[in-house]
Amino acid sequence: MESMLNKLKSTVTKVTADVTSAVMGNPVTREFDVGRHIASGGNGLAWKIFNGTKKSTKQEVAVFVFDKKLIDKYQKFEKDQIIDSLKRGVQQLTRLRHPRLLTVQHPLEESRDCLAFCTEPVCASLANVLGSWDNLPSPLPSDIKEYKLYDVETKYGLLQVSEGLSFLHSSVKMVHGNITPENIILNKSGAWKIMGFDFCIQSTNPSEQEPKFPCKEWDPNLPSLCLPNPEYLAPEYILSVSCETASDMYSLGAVMYAVFNKGKPIFEVNKQDIYKSFSRQLDQLSRLSSSTLQNIPEEVREHVKLLLNVAPAVRPDADQMTKIPFFDDVGAMTLQYFDSLFQRDNLQKSQFFKGLPKVLPKLPKRVIIQRILPCLTSEFVNPDMVPFVLPNVLLIAEECTKEEYIRLILPDLGPVFKQQEPIQILLIFLQKMDLLLTKTPPDEIKNSVLPMVYRALEAPSIQIQELCLNIIPTFANLIDYPSMKNSLIPRIKNACLQTSSLAVRVNSLVCLGKILEYLDKWFVLDDILPFLQQIPSKEPAVLMGILGIYKCTFTHKKLGITKEQLAGKVLPHLIPLSIENNLNLNQFNSFICVIKDMLNRLEAEHKTKLEQLHSIFIGTDLLTSTSDTKENEMSSKQKKASLTLEEKQKLAKEQEQAQKLKSQQPLKPQATAITPPVKQTKDLTDTLIDNMSSLTSHSINKAKVASSNSFSSVPSMGVGMGFSSPIDNTKRNITNGLNPTMGFQTAGFSMGAGPTTQNFFSGPSATGTTKMNIVPTANMPNYSPMNAASAMSPLTQQNRPPDMSALDNLFGPQKPKVSMKQLAQQKSSQWVNQFVPPQGSPSASSSVLGPQMNMIGQPGFGIQGNPFFAPQNFAQPANTMTNSSSASNDLKDLFG
Repeated sequence: MESMLNKLKSTVTKVTADVTSAVMGNPVTREFDVGRHIASGGNGLAWKIFNGTKKSTKQEVAVFVFDKKLIDKYQKFEKDQIIDSLKRGVQQLTRLRHPRLLTVQHPLEESRDCLAFCTEPVCASLANVLGSWDNLPSPLPSDIKEYKLYDVETKYGLLQVSEGLSFLHSSVKMVHGNITPENIILNKSGAWKIMGFDFCIQSTNPSEQEPKFPCKEWDPNLPSLCLPNPEYLAPEYILSVSCETASDMYSLGAVMYAVFNKGKPIFEVNKQDIYKSFSRQLDQLSRLSSSTLQNIPEEVREHVKLLLNVAPAVRPDADQMTKIPFFDDVGAMTLQYFDSLFQRDNLQKSQFFKGLPKVLPKLPKRVIIQRILPCLTSEFVNPDMVPFVLPNVLLIAEECTKEEYIRLILPDLGPVFKQQEPIQILLIFLQKMDLLLTKTPPDEIKNSVLPMVYRALEAPSIQIQELCLNIIPTFANLIDYPSMKNSLIPRIKNACLQTSSLAVRVNSLVCLGKILEYLDKWFVLDDILPFLQQIPSKEPAVLMGILGIYKCTFTHKKLGITKEQLAGKVLPHLIPLSIENNLNLNQFNSFICVIKDMLNRLEAEHKTKLEQLHSIFIGTDLLTSTSDTKENEMSSKQKKASLTLEEKQKLAKEQEQAQKLKSQQPLKPQATAITPPVKQTKDLTDTLIDNMSSLTSHSINKAKVASSNSFSSVPSMGVGMGFSSPIDNTKRNITNGLNPTMGFQTAGFSMGAGPTTQNFFSGPSATGTTKMNIVPTANMPNYSPMNAASAMSPLTQQNRPPDMSALDNLFGPQKPKVSMKQLAQQKSSQWVNQFVPPQGSPSASSSVLGPQMNMIGQPGFGIQGNPFFAPQNFAQPANTMTNSSSASNDLKDLFG
């Protein structure tokens, strides 16, 4: 590991030293920062290519550097020849401007150690890509080592070189003189650009029809950097000392051969005996076999053979080469169109961008990212073109990794997120919202993406609002919960309440129904369900949307509605809505089915609760009454035989439990005629009698009342949150089917049952009044319903049967008296019939009688006895709601 780190450190140091030694002191460094060594190019790959940026604008560039140390071995005059040749090539390139020629950003600068100039950003030279790695950094950059030319790149690259030669030959009247892979540069976008004009030849008669190009004789004594590469040079240069535009076309044919043969030239040249090599080459060219060209694609093989012909007149010219069928490739034509995009008007561009999604899947990813994506994002400055360009950019984003998306696409999308015109931009983003939320970082989602959704919900266009509401459920799971709760839901609610469009209102409800599963239960119960009662309109579609949200919340496993909210808020809201005149039969049946389900669950849950309470109190009484018997039995067992350790442990636990029950102090009501009231106790009996003096003509004797207390041994309390008389409590307890021996306690006071002299159910003829003692809980420590129920000892319950005289008038002379113990033990009481309408009365129903009436089994009562509750009359109807809005299908989804 340490050796690897040392090697890496030495490599970085070497690269840094190269940059320092080569560029330091050159005027280029005043305006440009020089970065990493990435490639090499030019004649003999003599130019090192570095990344760079312009200091003032941070514009990315490529810095070409020729280190003069490379020519230290030459004599002074040879060094001068080499420098002059390199300068001439760069100066000529700087003067020429064409899309197919490498663009110079800063002219050549010379210092004592190097030559340097800046161009557009560069990836590598074609020679580097094909495997020539001279003058490259060590270790070799992975982007060059792993670079692979795709067919579409090769086709379009060769087409670009042909177009560049056509420009030189036709417009400039110039022969390049050294078309080789070293002088073809691939820029950052992957475009092939021509450079290396060291040996270019200008026409001597540029104005005439037939230009003439003077040619110099090959001088083998010159340094190699002062001569063109002979492996790509046309034979006439050497053998007849002549050249013309066709000579460049031979070089193009040799380059095409090398491209399809992994960089290998068609002929090897012996530079020591070049004339002999070219004579042999001429002979081979005259009888070029098909096997030599077998690696070249068949559709261009004959054209390459023509380019390599010995006779210059037979070779196709550059303009003819650009029109051969080989270049009529969809991908190549697409790339060519992008290069000429600046020449097109908006109508032509829009037509092209519409068809582009069909072409993109056929192109390699790297080509799309390098060549097409920058052209597309450059069109974002034209708002009219954004709706045509944006779908293609998002299509590319789908194929990118998250890192590529953040680095290459998101920076250009930022300004587009904020554009509100044309409106199609917002529609396109909404349709691809899942993509944006998946690949965009959370901070950017909060700052750019979600605000765009909020603007859509608040847009004046109904179509935009409707589309947004339809799309939100598809990506709701990707939105963070605070944004959902605090920003998105309030806007959906506002859209529902403030809109004048039925479609928007219904879609708002449908949207809420679909995203309920992503919300917290209590947020739904406290925020969403109360909001439903604020909706003003009563159209059938709106009512069904409201019903859908209630049903989804009610039936969802994670959500659900508590029975308190069912009874207090939901059913009181739903039942009036169910009888709205606008609803048809099927819609009404849908309401009734949901209401029935809610009632059934309400009944089942509350009945279960009451049964559990009943069983708790009965179990306490039984435990108290049997504790003494168990003690006697255990003591006798101890006398008879010795117990095991397990039996002793069990016995000790039982004794401890019994002792706890016995140690609790019984709660006995105080008779006010005998026991004076405590200081904190307020006697309300006199006040009650005075207030009721106009209702009764009987004289009241307090001593008699104290002695005739019907419930003196039974503590009872008012049920509910307020103060009520014991007779009211007695009525409520009987109506609820509770055991009269059970007592309940309010939140802060204990209410004892006093003497009863007045019965409000039977009129003034009843005797007895109720006296209430309100005692603060502080005087009754450790009091609980369990303690109150178990306070009476079994002896008291057995030896002192309760006096039922206070209930005589309640039951009537024809009704038998029932003891308190019988009331506690029997499952249902016949006195309930006093509160039940006669048999066949329309008001008799299971919802009125309560769950205990279902156990009576009397005909005419409960679900079994009433044909109105037959299950077949409440079959779930099919939802036949018809609505012109786009939300009708979504409503069907909510109701299954």
